[in-house]
Amino acid sequence: MKRACETPFPLSLPAEIFDARLTDGDEFRYRGAMKRCLIVFGTRPEVIKLAPVVYALRERTGGVGITLCSTGQHRQMLDDTLRAVDLHPDIELNVMQEAQHPTDLLGRLLLKLRPVLAETDPEVVLVQGDTTTVAAAAFAAYLHGAKVGHVEAGLRTQDKRAPFPEEINRRVTGVLADYHFAPTARARDALLAEGVAPDSIFVTGNTVVDSLRWMRDRIAGRPAGIQLPDGRYRLVLVTAHRRESFGQPFREFCYALRDIVRRFDDVHMIYPVHLNPNVQRPVREILGDCERIRLIEPLGYAEFVALLSQVHLVLTDSGGIQEEAPSLGKPVLVLRDKTERPEGVGAGVVRLVGMQRERIVAEASRLLSDPAAYAAMAREVNVYGDGLASRRIAEVVLDGKMSSAPFKGDQERLEA
Repeated sequence: MKRACETPFPLSLPAEIFDARLTDGDEFRYRGAMKRCLIVFGTRPEVIKLAPVVYALRERTGGVGITLCSTGQHRQMLDDTLRAVDLHPDIELNVMQEAQHPTDLLGRLLLKLRPVLAETDPEVVLVQGDTTTVAAAAFAAYLHGAKVGHVEAGLRTQDKRAPFPEEINRRVTGVLADYHFAPTARARDALLAEGVAPDSIFVTGNTVVDSLRWMRDRIAGRPAGIQLPDGRYRLVLVTAHRRESFGQPFREFCYALRDIVRRFDDVHMIYPVHLNPNVQRPVREILGDCERIRLIEPLGYAEFVALLSQVHLVLTDSGGIQEEAPSLGKPVLVLRDKTERPEGVGAGVVRLVGMQRERIVAEASRLLSDPAAYAAMAREVNVYGDGLASRRIAEVVLDGKMSSAPFKGDQERLEA
């Protein structure tokens, strides 16, 4: 007898969820299933953004018919995040291998997902975002005959190599999807421009805001989880791991960080370093002995939200942080030339700076030395979500329509 974990989200759930049988990670049998929904994820961001959807669906169904499948595309960071949101996969595929190539990963995913779909026989398969797990699960679901729901649909840079391979993963999933859960009106318009049927697009807001608000409230008043410098320092959070920047661009970025702390003696950087060796090597070589740049292991989700809530400025190439930081009023310099999340740029709280050393230093210095420029970007804006995205998605999955009003963010007001 499997029982659902007690939900950490503010929803009322019965303790009895479903009977299940797991054999070698492949077989799964429902008892009295209602609408059968398979939710597939493989990385930390997918868990963060799907967790509130899982709980919104369980609130409506008692959990019956909801199956969680973890591909294990990223192992350690994935497991830590699952613990943070109190989710326990029903099926584990464990596809991760050292130095895995996207082509090999895609092949393993398709082979391992086929028996999962055969045993669970879902009516709907939910995926989130733009990973290889997303593209593989959407294609496997299509071949099985299940409908595909794409959470965070319609994000585009129109450059198939930036971000790589995420832009193509999103486009492929968009072709296969039956339900397109667009986080913003701009994402909806991108889908319409590609010929997607209007009645299959639902503007929900981004579920990352649902998770962020819940975690922020949950950890309120708790210690940050990592030791922070004293109050005389302005904290700068740094994250960078994009594969299209590996090599000399990444080294230039590291030199830029070193230049910034040498220019401002009241700045202290905290850099959770991605585990990829292509990130670890240049970061340790160039920044390993830099005073006031602290290199740390990747943070758990709770610790990350606590840190993000306290920093002065963010430098990142992450997609999710572009959405999270503006919701907390933190200015963001994006270490990319293009973004599939332009709403923050349009609102004036996010700026694209690329990976060029001189430009990174110049833009960071402007915000660190000009109070007016900083204040213009340090505004809490509602361009990505209102905390109700998961409810809207659950309505569509279970009822075939969205009863709640579509998400309308600050961007619509700004552009009016």
